Amino acid sequence: MASLSIAILGSGAVGGYYGAKLANAGHKVTFLARGPHLQAIRDNGLMIRSVLGDLTVRADATDDASEVGHVDVVLVAVKTYDNKSALPMLKAMVGSNTVVLTLQNGVDSVDEIADVIGEAPVLGGATYIATAVVSPGLIEQTGTHRQIVFGEVFGERNNLSKRVESLCKLLIEAEIEVEAVRDARVQLWEKLIYLSPFAGFTGASRLPTGPVWTDSEIRGLFMDAVGEVEQVARAHDIPVSDIIRQKIVDYMDSIPSATRSSLLIDLSQGKRLEVDALLGSVMRRGRKVGVATPVTSALYAVLKPHAGGRD
Repeated sequence: MASLSIAILGSGAVGGYYGAKLANAGHKVTFLARGPHLQAIRDNGLMIRSVLGDLTVRADATDDASEVGHVDVVLVAVKTYDNKSALPMLKAMVGSNTVVLTLQNGVDSVDEIADVIGEAPVLGGATYIATAVVSPGLIEQTGTHRQIVFGEVFGERNNLSKRVESLCKLLIEAEIEVEAVRDARVQLWEKLIYLSPFAGFTGASRLPTGPVWTDSEIRGLFMDAVGEVEQVARAHDIPVSDIIRQKIVDYMDSIPSATRSSLLIDLSQGKRLEVDALLGSVMRRGRKVGVATPVTSALYAVLKPHAGGRD
């Protein structure tokens, strides 16, 4: 595939990793970052440390989207709490043929982006990867999983669109695990059905998976929260899997007991939290469609005071 121009809006653990893979595959990648991380990328390149092999890429990096101009693809990977300041930057980078793929957590991102640039350019995606910025300019990947599941979220969703097929091929050629789907809304909601309770319970308890999942009473409440998000999804006419709850049980049974949610990690480090994009969104959407979310709402109330971090 010919080299494309790609902007990474949010070049931290997730965006930085995928951007580095795309740059290594020969595409013209520009990283949008800030602070010491931006300066490190400019000075030394962006380094990836991984069991799959280490990698250092040299690419353009800036904090000013007007320097980037129109590109072929924008990958949105900023934390959702930065959307108010970050999403307006899309206007300078989106032309008539630009594709914007959001990998943000939750289900609100696609609508928030569409409010800024319209629905036409927007694709929705969920990503499954364990990465962290361990120091400015250095991202560490743990494990081997690095999957993106994405597709259309607006308009006709009966078949894979040509642009989804093309972007899928581009990502595969960059050694990224990809699944293209007709209707990405399903994947976004199915991830939220798991992630909202997982982040909520580990964050509220300040504990990893093990103590939460092995306690029968807490486990029952966890699955109550799973059911709440599932009901909200179905009330929005999202055809999530009929066995989504069993899938989550099987997954929780399989992961190491020391596994922590990214929200818990951020909380322990005094960083800002994606509470509103996960628990808050479920609670507010539940109210609108008449679905009660008592467990989710309680977790939200416990975590919301910490949403701004310690800075």
